[in-house]
Amino acid sequence: MNDNRIFIDSNIILYLYTDDDKRKEFVASLFNSGYIISTQVVSENINVCLKKLKLSKEEAYAHGGNLLAAFDIMQIYTSTIKSAFDISMKYRLSYWDSLIVATSLESECNELYTEDLHDGLLIEGKLRVKNPFKQTLK
Repeated sequence: MNDNRIFIDSNIILYLYTDDDKRKEFVASLFNSGYIISTQVVSENINVCLKKLKLSKEEAYAHGGNLLAAFDIMQIYTSTIKSAFDISMKYRLSYWDSLIVATSLESECNELYTEDLHDGLLIEGKLRVKNPFKQTLK
């Protein structure tokens, strides 16, 4: 990993469960490398594993445990939620995307890996949105 502080959104991590081997391999390379996720990302991953992927609770919770062990985990605080309100209004983002952005900013990240927002968007002059698959899978 370079000097950037990088936050990873749920939609990126969930490529572990895709048939796309290149994406799966890229996501696997992010584990245990000092990247940052939040309690929201862990919860969203578990929810998708249970509801959409139809994994057993044991499998879904094991995945959640792997995330907790592999990444730096950021908490969501009252300040994070209030910041998400402002970001949602200012940038016209959904609340959930704004909460990811707010947590990234509170974590002093300068990059956010996601497919949910416009690649290259600069938020608050500090956080650059990046779709990591645009470069890595060309």
